[in-house]
Amino acid sequence: MTVVVDKTKCIGCGACVMECPLEALELVDGFAEVDPQKCKDLGNCVGVCPVDALSLANPPTRPQAEPPAAAGPASEAPTPDTETVKDAAAGSGPVAIRAQTASPAAGDAWSGVWVIVEYSHGEAASVSWELLGEGRKLADAIGCGLCAVVAGYQVDHAIPLAFAYGAEKVYVIDHPLLRDYRTEPYMEAIAGLAVKYRPEIILMGATSMGRDVFPAVATRLQTALTADCTVLGVDPETKVLLQTRPAFGGNIMATILCRTRRPQMATVRPRVMAMPERVDGRTGEVVREEFNFTENDFRTRVVEFIPSDAKSAFLDKAEIIVSVGLGIAAKRNLIIAQELADVLGATLAGSRGAVEAGWLPHERLVGQTGTTVRPKVYIAIGISGAIQHLVGMQTSDFIIAINNDPEAPILKVANFGIVGDLFQIVPALTAEFKKRLQSGAEN
Repeated sequence: MTVVVDKTKCIGCGACVMECPLEALELVDGFAEVDPQKCKDLGNCVGVCPVDALSLANPPTRPQAEPPAAAGPASEAPTPDTETVKDAAAGSGPVAIRAQTASPAAGDAWSGVWVIVEYSHGEAASVSWELLGEGRKLADAIGCGLCAVVAGYQVDHAIPLAFAYGAEKVYVIDHPLLRDYRTEPYMEAIAGLAVKYRPEIILMGATSMGRDVFPAVATRLQTALTADCTVLGVDPETKVLLQTRPAFGGNIMATILCRTRRPQMATVRPRVMAMPERVDGRTGEVVREEFNFTENDFRTRVVEFIPSDAKSAFLDKAEIIVSVGLGIAAKRNLIIAQELADVLGATLAGSRGAVEAGWLPHERLVGQTGTTVRPKVYIAIGISGAIQHLVGMQTSDFIIAINNDPEAPILKVANFGIVGDLFQIVPALTAEFKKRLQSGAEN
């Protein structure tokens, strides 16, 4: 017996074909067909069918899988439960998933919201504190504790900061092998803690480190991961994490759920979430864990760490940004935006159009495919406001938009819009700001 396909319902979407680990399904004339020689009634395909066109001929009755065992340096990842439906993960876009009846592995044993603090060479990434603020909201909605995880070397400086930004408990792994970032040691540290303490939700910044290590952690834990989230929430009925991210090039926002696996994991771009209030003097529980690995357990070595002496844009930390789009017409016209930025002490940035035209390097790109920013002031010059750009800057505290098109989308999100010729408006603004700043300095 094999999986049964109801061709009156099948829409030929191919979701079942991609899900089957035995390659027992294929699309023939627009319908799914099952190869009876390969099909083993695993049921993966049944769960992902958005129209319930598939059914099991012999429904299995095996018990729910246990969570993965702690992984050591020489161990192999456990085999996933073949009855569990894999939810939509990062980069896959919105996928229709049939409602699941099975509860997550080990039921209510998974509890707590964790934020991984990115700590490197004596400095913590600010997105870690932003996520503690968001994690507080999630923990309150679910009714659980909020914890921070600090892994690295000589990390004690970060512990009081984690408490100051809202953590109730801090898990600490302090070891020389974690001095310089490498995927394997950090993956073992985070995954080992998760297996031992079983958090329900784990969050990390969508930084270079987060985008590298978090997929490895999710693979080790055999759970789903949603990357580059811009909104997080909790379903009031099921208490499942609602993970919202741009999809299809930023043209829609997809909300992704991980119904059948724990922990639920997501990365969030820096500056998307508001920085929580810092309350120095807060205290909580500190749990220090051992890291029982040696250098020989890992395949890579850090020979030398060389700090970069290049002048980086650091858009995610900028307080004032002057950003340009294709409306400035040519690279030579960047000078008027640069003069305004110099007067205000601002950072120069641009839209995707300006970057693709070669007027600015990619490190200065604001938007979905660049950097998400949250400055105090964002001045948009000649930017129409495509959704990909708006996603990256619409949470700025104050937005000033200059455009000759009164219907430009960016004017709808701006606090102050100026419709007119930017080649006249921007130099006038620069001159006025310069005069007022000089007058203030003299007084």
